[in-house]
Amino acid sequence: MSVLFTPLTLRTVTLPNRIAMAPMCQYTAGPDGLPTDWHLVHLGARAVGGAGLVMTEATAVLPEGRISPQDTGLWSGAHVDAWRPVTAFVAAHGAVPVVQLAHAGFKASTYRPWAPRRGGVPDAEGGWTPVGPGAAPFVPDYRVPTALDEAGIAGVVEAFAAAAGRAVDAGFAAVEIHAAHGYLLHEFLSPLTNHRDDGWGGDRAGRMRLTLDVARAVRAAVGEDVPVLTRVSATDWEPAGWTPEDSVVLAGELAAAGVDLVDCSSGGASATASIPVGPGYQVPLAARVRREAGIATGAVGLIVEPEQAEQIVASGDADLVLLGRELLRDPYWPHRAAAKLGATPAWPAQYARA
Repeated sequence: MSVLFTPLTLRTVTLPNRIAMAPMCQYTAGPDGLPTDWHLVHLGARAVGGAGLVMTEATAVLPEGRISPQDTGLWSGAHVDAWRPVTAFVAAHGAVPVVQLAHAGFKASTYRPWAPRRGGVPDAEGGWTPVGPGAAPFVPDYRVPTALDEAGIAGVVEAFAAAAGRAVDAGFAAVEIHAAHGYLLHEFLSPLTNHRDDGWGGDRAGRMRLTLDVARAVRAAVGEDVPVLTRVSATDWEPAGWTPEDSVVLAGELAAAGVDLVDCSSGGASATASIPVGPGYQVPLAARVRREAGIATGAVGLIVEPEQAEQIVASGDADLVLLGRELLRDPYWPHRAAAKLGATPAWPAQYARA
């Protein structure tokens, strides 16, 4: 029997299998971060394709938290209304709809990947001044951020909580907190990017404070029944950066704060890190966090073959596999994997003749 195609229960929500669509920015939102028909079709196709969990792109909790002006958001009631058709369609086709709540920090207000220009978007083109733990840009051609003060930090925590409440209203069955890839929460976690000497920096406990405050606020906002996931960069791949040991400690604290699963990615705080990219290269990070912190984990990163995904879950390295590029190439990968692994593909009736 295929372990990959067994259910996974997180609080009151049960995933039909252990395959998740990873969050992937589409840079195609309408004005003011509203999702469009693209998001309905893009996310809906992966639900029809058999993924047990379908996650949105990084969805900003504040306007200034968008990576690009074309990113989605969840900072108003208008966003709730715009997301409802998406979550309804995903759920109707058997997948669990999940939103990744995010704040881009000093990586905000940048051009989308296919724009003719790179770097920071100026005000005249719809850009804005980003914020971060300090006043230094990530790279020279990004915009110079404003360092968050106490009121700004409190506003970020409040914004994550408010967006989480809106997510439930919009029909999302779970939420993920984005604390990875050099975005705001990771910027506070990593010693490479957090050089503060107040209560939000310094030692590891100070650097973890914002992420843990956000986790507690999100848990309070969604109640006890809704699963809360957190994506972390489990290592910066830099000797002086955030380490797997740090991630184990953080994961334990996140579990105490009410987080149910840690989604283990890596990198993003350094523009020059040497990352050993290869098949399943981040799986050992998920395995270590799972075993040492005693919390469910998700593995992500160049997971492309059904047998590979099966082995990750069967061996206990992770409870869930998240697929990104592979699901862009083939929305029906889960159905094909089920057939290959001896499970029963749950093709929709409309596609039965195939």
